[in-house]
Amino acid sequence: MSAGGMYGSSTTRENPGLRGSGWGHRLSNALKTTVLLAGLTALLLLVGERLGGPQGLVIAGFFVIVMNFASYWFSDRIALAMHGAQPLEYAEAPWLHQMVERLAARAGMPKPKLYLLPTRTPNAFATGRNPEHAAVAVTAGIMDILDQRELEGVLAHELGHVKNRDTLIGTVAATLAGVISYAAQMLFWFGGSMLSRDDDEDGLGHMLGNLGVLLVAPIAATLLQLAVSRSREYGADATGAQLCGDPDALADALLKLERGAELMPYDRAPATSHLFIVNPLSGGAIMHLFSTHPPIPERVRRLREMGVRSGSRAWRSAWA
Repeated sequence: MSAGGMYGSSTTRENPGLRGSGWGHRLSNALKTTVLLAGLTALLLLVGERLGGPQGLVIAGFFVIVMNFASYWFSDRIALAMHGAQPLEYAEAPWLHQMVERLAARAGMPKPKLYLLPTRTPNAFATGRNPEHAAVAVTAGIMDILDQRELEGVLAHELGHVKNRDTLIGTVAATLAGVISYAAQMLFWFGGSMLSRDDDEDGLGHMLGNLGVLLVAPIAATLLQLAVSRSREYGADATGAQLCGDPDALADALLKLERGAELMPYDRAPATSHLFIVNPLSGGAIMHLFSTHPPIPERVRRLREMGVRSGSRAWRSAWA
């Protein structure tokens, strides 16, 4: 049964208390953000230097400034436009807006804007530079496979990202990682001829250096994203479970979404895959090693443990 069909009342629950979303958590998040941005910036500057020498370094530095500025002010628009998301008006899904309003009130933050992605793949993501300029996007497919209880868990997870200030770094990381990959490709196609030396030996060494940067830069950018993205997902799971008061609801949703992504992978704008609640890309065992998301079984295990501690299974009767 779809979420829309199940939603009929304005059932409310007490705020479970948002542990783990305080000053210490934000300080940890800020530190991780700084490390990620510094690493991605250094990689981009390295690629720029290899591609164009001192002049390329200056151009890369300018590019970093422009990208960070654009990502800060327009991160929500960038991510939404990349996926063709359309605003979801209140009249189209009042039950969904009411659900987000209730969760946002529990989180003590403004209600984010709602968007719809025109794809049958079940998934969702949040974006925006802060809670005052945030947006949550859901796919058309997610409302076909989740019931109202499970969908609330997913939306609580996304609001957890907003509350934990994850959304800005996610979009900035996607932008810089995309630029690094593109610059590395330029280095491959043009670096050898553009930057060759008069001396054959020096030219060969330079070409080998370019090849090394070509191979290492995209992998290093991915690994830097992994270092932050995986911990961010665990944090948003915990915050979301506390927001909705039902960790098992989010755990049940993750299992359904994982299966849905396997059956209907979604590969539009792969650089933004880490924004989604589950990895939308298809891939085998090797791809899972480089996934920006922690394993679903481990996320479910942690949520189940939270559910046992909080006795959240008692909430199931509210949605029956």
